[in-house]
Amino acid sequence: MGIVKIDDLIHEEARRASTVMCRSINAQAEFWMKIGMLAEANPTRSFNEIVARERAAAPLTTAA
Repeated sequence: MGIVKIDDLIHEEARRASTVMCRSINAQAEFWMKIGMLAEANPTRSFNEIVARERAAAPLTTAA
């Protein structure tokens, strides 16, 4: 684990988005970073295409 310094405005946007998406601030920032990396690696895919592909590749988990 590391520390990443980000602009206060971006941190506040992550805080707001994390509330809406029911994620922690760290999980929201990780989501944005992952999607950003995938978008750079796949410039012809839309956000929705990237999310759909990741969702299809995610393992199913069962409730305990």
